[in-house]
Amino acid sequence: MLKIGVIGLGNIAQKAYLPVMAAMQDQYEFHLTTRNPEKRAQLATMYGLQHTHATLEELMAVKPAAVFVHTPTDTHAAIIKQLLLAGIHVYVDKPVATDLQVVQSLYDLAAARHLLLTCGFNRRFAPFNQQLKALPDKRMLVAEKVREVGSQDPETAVFDLMIHMVDTGLFLLDEPLEHTSGRLTTTATGALAQGYLTVQTAHEQLEVITNMYGGVNLEQVTVQTTGQRAIVTDLSTKTVMATATTTTTAFPDWTPTLEKRGFAPLIRAFLTAVTTHGPNPVDPTGAINSHAVCRHLLSD
Repeated sequence: MLKIGVIGLGNIAQKAYLPVMAAMQDQYEFHLTTRNPEKRAQLATMYGLQHTHATLEELMAVKPAAVFVHTPTDTHAAIIKQLLLAGIHVYVDKPVATDLQVVQSLYDLAAARHLLLTCGFNRRFAPFNQQLKALPDKRMLVAEKVREVGSQDPETAVFDLMIHMVDTGLFLLDEPLEHTSGRLTTTATGALAQGYLTVQTAHEQLEVITNMYGGVNLEQVTVQTTGQRAIVTDLSTKTVMATATTTTTAFPDWTPTLEKRGFAPLIRAFLTAVTTHGPNPVDPTGAINSHAVCRHLLSD
């Protein structure tokens, strides 16, 4: 049974990852890592996990095949490099890093050592977004994220929030990028107010919109093809419009949230790739592209 490490046991790990891992203990041996002894004991008991460690060095000593990294963004680069140099596959929350050169160097290191470096772009694996991806003849796409009230500086907001919609939009495109442009607006206090990105391919146009002060919490992706208009709202409903028809589809009542939002499918895809030595479920070129677009948006 492969050993799989988890380092960083904060909110995202507890909400999106540990529940899925707890249900996979018949396939993998999970090792939780945090310096907080109370949290280690509490979460091990809550999820029925047997193995815990205080430090990355302790975790690496048991020789895990892969490690999920859920620590703060500014710690990612050093942890990822240490793991890759030790021959360990890595899954990391987005962003891999906010410095594009660092992102590229880590992916280069992973490739050189024939290891997976997988970025946690879960929206790619949300079932309704997968259905949008399969639509032929895409022409116009809009990926929109709205917050009721936000209060983040531009770099934090772009790499914490907007990057999800940037990556989702780029993932949905079927042709190479030909042109990108965008702008950010800020409040009087310097917080991000809105972010706009336009991407053009030979036949498609993508608009990514982030509104940090929109009065509502909403995530919506629209794809217009030559024959229909499909809209996914909050990853949980899909509405398809065609001539004289509108059809709305929702998940069955008992479908878990982590399935709808793509976390569970992505976790399973990564662990399958580790087990079978398969391809990276989040292709490195696309992941680097999403980081690059966000970095360029901030630079412009």
